[in-house]
Amino acid sequence: MTLVRYNPWKEIDTLERRFNRLFDELIPANLKDLTTVARVPAAELTETDDAVILKLEVPGMSPKDLDVQVTEDTVSISGERKSQTKSEENGKTTSEFYYGQFHRVIPLPVKIQNDKVQAEYKDGILNLTLPKLIAEKNKVVKINLEQK
Repeated sequence: MTLVRYNPWKEIDTLERRFNRLFDELIPANLKDLTTVARVPAAELTETDDAVILKLEVPGMSPKDLDVQVTEDTVSISGERKSQTKSEENGKTTSEFYYGQFHRVIPLPVKIQNDKVQAEYKDGILNLTLPKLIAEKNKVVKINLEQK
């Protein structure tokens, strides 16, 4: 009679392989690679008494690669970070940088004067100063009453 030792880790390894195979079959191939997920720039929105200040983080891009469109109540930014290819004969490059197109629409908390927006791009940060729309304050209108 041969004595066989029980190894519980072997069963756990088998179970793990079965789960991995199951998840590989269920998850679509395009979701397995997270580099295909579209990335958008981080934003910071600050509201002052007379303006809304929007900062967007777009490092490694030149201003010509950005398209910013402003309406009275939204800011739309799109662009493309292009890959810079280097060829090394005996080297390998591993990169976590995201290359490709992005598009983001940011709703604004108040209406702004979109024809007076000021923009500045410095150190990978796009700063937009969006002046608030000046509403007519308690405009008084005289009503004529006719006497009969």
